[in-house]
Amino acid sequence: MTEKDLRSGRRVTSSRLVRLLAGLALGVALLFFFFRGVDAEQLGSALRQAHPLLLGGVVLSSLATYLIRSWRWGELLRPVVAVRFRHLVSATFDGFMAGLLIPRAGEVVRPYLVGRRYGVRVTAAFASIILERLVDLVTVLLLFALYLYVLPTPAAQTQGDLMRLIKLGGGLTGLAALAVAAVLVGFHVHADRTVGLLDRLLFKLPEKIAAPISRGLRSFAEGLAVLRASPAHLARIFGQSLLLWLAISAGAFWSYRAFDVPLPFHASFLLLAFLTVGVAIPTPGMVGGFHEAYRLAMTQVFGVAAGPAVAAGLAMHFFTNLPVLLIGLALLGGEGLTLGKVTEMSEKTP
Repeated sequence: MTEKDLRSGRRVTSSRLVRLLAGLALGVALLFFFFRGVDAEQLGSALRQAHPLLLGGVVLSSLATYLIRSWRWGELLRPVVAVRFRHLVSATFDGFMAGLLIPRAGEVVRPYLVGRRYGVRVTAAFASIILERLVDLVTVLLLFALYLYVLPTPAAQTQGDLMRLIKLGGGLTGLAALAVAAVLVGFHVHADRTVGLLDRLLFKLPEKIAAPISRGLRSFAEGLAVLRASPAHLARIFGQSLLLWLAISAGAFWSYRAFDVPLPFHASFLLLAFLTVGVAIPTPGMVGGFHEAYRLAMTQVFGVAAGPAVAAGLAMHFFTNLPVLLIGLALLGGEGLTLGKVTEMSEKTP
């Protein structure tokens, strides 16, 4: 290894460390707002009086969520490679476990595990992760639209600037999702022309730099093959996504009903819209962003008291992430990985 390589490695590690510390600081700041004004005695009382069977439902919904994710991921990958369900499950749990410990690491680990086992380029498998995120976003927006325009408005819901802002954000996000989908479809359909154009732009770069970029783009385009799948295949993926987010909604529903918050099931559709924004904040383990988004939805939209709202947010975060953390750690060795290796992999990806 040359001195230049060592300096480059140190810069990447330093950059990762800065981002991690920034994420930690942001998470702590958001937790401050989450707990601000909450009476510790009331919070403790709410936690002690929680219904354990309903909290068990949160755990079960979390397990179901990752099994359905694995099933759907197999359908997204099928036009590229057929992956056995047990391998999908192992890679999914390990990937999401890694993401809890190291922000965004799951987006590296999951494609790596499938690519290594089945001889698929990691960039092709990574394309399925991009599509997965897009399908998730579209499904959340659909449930959000159902909540706003089709289903009965819960009596507890307030109207105000926050709801108007959320509606505007939902509409803009929907337009952005459609734009991204159009770009991905166009890139896949016209991959040869697009990559050829990029090759001409890259020709001035050294071959050892330009060639990997070109191969990676072609591989990524191949990984988007599901966009040209049959209508039945695409409908199956959409059905799996709907089932997935209904399972997540069930976990959210049980989390607030465990603390005697009398909101209907479909109130969880609005809560998911808040949580989708919260978990997008890059903090380790989604700590802070998830919690504050949950509290805002419960207290500012549905008028829930701070004590039960904070208790329910803590419970949902804990009981949805604990299963994937424990199972992912248990499966890590079977994939030939260690936490050190996962950290190393994530550091190589900017």
